[in-house]
Amino acid sequence: MTSNTARADGRALDQLRPVSVTRGWAGTGEGSVLIEAGDTRVLCVASFTEGVPRWRKGSGEGWVTAEYAMLPRATSSRSQRESVKGKIGGRTQEISRLIGRSLRAVVDVAALGENTIVLDCDVLRADGGTRTASVTGAFIALADALSWAREHHIIRERAEHPVLSDSVSAISVGIVDGTPMLDLPYVEDVRAQTDMNVVQTGAGRFVEVQGTAEHAPFDREELGTLLDLAALGNAQLTDLQHRCLAAPAGTTVTLGRE
Repeated sequence: MTSNTARADGRALDQLRPVSVTRGWAGTGEGSVLIEAGDTRVLCVASFTEGVPRWRKGSGEGWVTAEYAMLPRATSSRSQRESVKGKIGGRTQEISRLIGRSLRAVVDVAALGENTIVLDCDVLRADGGTRTASVTGAFIALADALSWAREHHIIRERAEHPVLSDSVSAISVGIVDGTPMLDLPYVEDVRAQTDMNVVQTGAGRFVEVQGTAEHAPFDREELGTLLDLAALGNAQLTDLQHRCLAAPAGTTVTLGRE
């Protein structure tokens, strides 16, 4: 894709930022991954625990949920910890729910039994795309947690009904200065006329599309262009996830780095 619009970091309009993922980075949890997308860094840790929320007890089914947070100095200025303020912000709750919904879209919760997997996604450094990086990284941590549960004979998986029906990843797209672009860093995100986050399965099916016209409405043609860009980016992230899960734990797998 070509345009007269120059990107902040010199990338092509349909090019992802350099991405790297490292499994087992935390050294704790039943699954963990550090995902880096440009200057955005998110640590995702999966914890497999007994029991389910009260409203789900007796169902025989498990639960997958997520908690998202940003470290106080993840951005250029320090923010106060929400735990100290005593109130979780609306944005934090929204992103936590997005991550949980995205992961549950590819999980057979009946195979979990009455157990819960919690994905903690902590932003170490934020430069745009923290929620989408969280979804992409959390899937890898989730897959490792499920492998741990299989090894310990906790889950009731059947060959014809695998606990994971597919992978899931997410990427941002947007229209900046009238031009559709893939994977926006903060400097582009704050200028975007349209900002969109797209969650897809590995097969390309849509889980969630969050699109907002920040400054100017977008039309059907622009929407189609943005979804095509997102599909291109998510396909590359899916391949990266598969390569990461096939590599030994502790290996850093990269995309777009020399």
